[in-house]
Amino acid sequence: MSTEDRPPAPRSLAEALRGRDDVSLGALLRSRPDLITPVPTDLTQLATRAGTRASVVRALERLDRFALQTAQALAVAADPATFDELLGLMAGDDADPAVAQALPHALGVLREQALVWGGDRLRLVRTARELLAPSPQHPSPTGLGPTVQEATAGMSPGRIQEIVTAAGLPSTHDSVSAVTSLTELFSDRRRMAALLAEAPADSLDVLERLVWGPPYGQVTADPAPRLRWLLDRGLLLPTAPGTVVLPREVALHLRRGLAHRTPEPVPPAVEAAAVHRPQVVDSTAAGQAYTALATAEELLKDWDEGGPTVLRAGGLSVRDLKRTAVALDVPEPVAAFWVELAYAAGLIAPDGEADERYAATPAYDEWRELPPAERWSRLVTAWLPATRTAGLVGGRDAKDRTLSALGPGLDRSAAPEVRHRVLALLAGLPEGAAPAAETVLARLRWERPLRGAQREDDLRSRLAEWTLAEAELLGVTGRGALSAHGRALLGAPAAPAKSPEAEPSGPGDKLPVHHRPTHVPTLSPAEQAVASAAAARLLTPLLPEPLDHVLLQADLTAVAPGPLRRPLADMLGVLADVESKGGATVYRFTPGSVRRALDAGQSASDLHAFLAAHSRTPVPQPLTYLIDDVARRHGHLRVGAASAYVRCDDDAVLGEILADKRAAGLGLRRLAPTVLAAQTDPAGLLEGLRAMGFAPAAESAEGDVLITRAHAHRTPPRTAPEPVPDGPPVPDDTLLAAALRAIRAGDLASTTPRKPGTAPEANGEPPRTGSAETLATMQAAVMTGETLWIGYVNAEGAASQRVIAPIRVEGGFVTAYDHTADEVRTYPLHRITGVAELADDAG
Repeated sequence: MSTEDRPPAPRSLAEALRGRDDVSLGALLRSRPDLITPVPTDLTQLATRAGTRASVVRALERLDRFALQTAQALAVAADPATFDELLGLMAGDDADPAVAQALPHALGVLREQALVWGGDRLRLVRTARELLAPSPQHPSPTGLGPTVQEATAGMSPGRIQEIVTAAGLPSTHDSVSAVTSLTELFSDRRRMAALLAEAPADSLDVLERLVWGPPYGQVTADPAPRLRWLLDRGLLLPTAPGTVVLPREVALHLRRGLAHRTPEPVPPAVEAAAVHRPQVVDSTAAGQAYTALATAEELLKDWDEGGPTVLRAGGLSVRDLKRTAVALDVPEPVAAFWVELAYAAGLIAPDGEADERYAATPAYDEWRELPPAERWSRLVTAWLPATRTAGLVGGRDAKDRTLSALGPGLDRSAAPEVRHRVLALLAGLPEGAAPAAETVLARLRWERPLRGAQREDDLRSRLAEWTLAEAELLGVTGRGALSAHGRALLGAPAAPAKSPEAEPSGPGDKLPVHHRPTHVPTLSPAEQAVASAAAARLLTPLLPEPLDHVLLQADLTAVAPGPLRRPLADMLGVLADVESKGGATVYRFTPGSVRRALDAGQSASDLHAFLAAHSRTPVPQPLTYLIDDVARRHGHLRVGAASAYVRCDDDAVLGEILADKRAAGLGLRRLAPTVLAAQTDPAGLLEGLRAMGFAPAAESAEGDVLITRAHAHRTPPRTAPEPVPDGPPVPDDTLLAAALRAIRAGDLASTTPRKPGTAPEANGEPPRTGSAETLATMQAAVMTGETLWIGYVNAEGAASQRVIAPIRVEGGFVTAYDHTADEVRTYPLHRITGVAELADDAG
């Protein structure tokens, strides 16, 4: 293309955006969704919004390390800079080929996000330059100081001439030319090498200490000779009393042109710490998934009749969390994870009563009836987008208050993005490969350097570590490697084939797997539902089939060699106590557990029949005797409400109770030979007598035995907590298309030439005309077919500018083709603030 045919370079960011097509503008709005909230009226407003500090900071935080290094290099380059100048700063005098290859892509990312604009002459948006440029209060990440021109801005002309003369340059008549000649000297590699060759060795040592930053140093009123030599020649320039700086041009010469000590054009590879057979990974992950379901059910069963009290500030108390950890037989941080997961899945919530407690929700009953794989799918689908971060429990917030499980302050909007990215990195490894955690963290720090170490002790790294641990707890991974159902959950493509050198050789072997992970897209809710269903299908054959039997043993225990079917598990949970868990669950029968079953309405014959039907071994005689003995004594004593009373046909038994010292606290006295009255309530009397070794039964006012079953306390219907978004959501295709159409039309309205004398000269200000003039102009445009520029205020009071082609004017309305909406619309004339004719050559 000849110079004459080349389009003129844009003079502003707005002009650069105006030259983009819809695909490019759509990419900008997707990468920076804050620019579309609300939709800008035109491209000038879009450019203004793209240059605001908050928006630029957010965009810089989402750059990878090399793109950020490119932006930082532009911040210390001339404004504008050519591509060759930028390449020199990034690749140095040695012209690193990896940097040269990666730089166009990094520059393309900066252009796409409207952080850089311009054709052959690159310009970093002003706000980004202010954020990244060096200053004494805000040192540059590059370690470079100010230019010679900036450092000598307040220096006297005489002192500048002294420096020029000491540097071997001819004196000039003004300071501007003197500074220019000094800058040219420091930027000339050959002449600078000759000047530094004359420098004392200890003076060069001073430069070496400052060359990679920080570039500022302290000097006394009488500098040492090694410093005086540098100061005399301008190789160090004073910036404040007692402070000197190494000029940028000098530092770049010493760095051989590099803006960064170590450019990082290539992301660090994720390495495999161990490689296992995929079948082993899948079976291990399935076992973890089964354990996850059992743990979640045990937690919810423990809270079935009403869980811990809600703290006044919200959340669980430390004591309740410890009790829950003991009940689940897990450490407290793991217990906090299970509690938060059940809350995120909508299975537990506060009940909202006066004495507010946590309890299961109605959704828990529905969840229990699902097949195991679908129950697992519901849990992990709640985990993936959750912003509540259980790993923070026990820490401190900004006001030094302890963060409690289920309490406020646990939301971290970056959690879903980090969680998805970590799993995506695992999905990029060969099947069965477990990553080395430090390489995953290094990769995440490269991808988001500004959102890492400077925030909350590297929150992203901690989120990544928690993700790896939580994925293992949930069975998404097995032995650290992503399982097949975990891969399906992400909607990830098939794993790359294993290389020959990555054969499994033991869980402790560290094997490098150098490649770039496969891209794993973030799924929409509908796509996630499909992926979750696919994961559940893959997991189903790996989970153990529920059993309908147990193995009874002579030591009053029953062994469940696997998961039990729900009716059997529920009944056995009432009749016996869980003694140990694992691959096989051991239940122990005790007098208390048998009495619990009898209290629930079972008879001795029912229990004998139940055990005989579900045991693969003969019912041991000791267990038969235990059931018969407890049943014989069960209900012999009757407790009812007086305040409370106890009655028994055998007055000798009542006499035994009265004589027992342990009954002193019950306040018993004999009313009749077979009746005792108590000062405590019936529940307290029942517990007291049971503690003494008796087996009383409660009775109603009519004298009938009361059957007590576990009361399932439920909250009112509750919705799961909504994740806290990390900024505005990415616009979908429908919103994006509508926004682009509105922005283009608004820009057409604000930039189309008007006929002289028909519109205000103020840029972007809508026309103002009277009602009669508006009506007359509209009617004339209908006859001539002209296009008009109007100002319009809608029913909500929002003002806008539109370009319309009137078709018909009648009844106080104008029907016109609206270029803004790309459709025919009708507008009330009284809402049109003004009208102006467009120039004949417009469009």
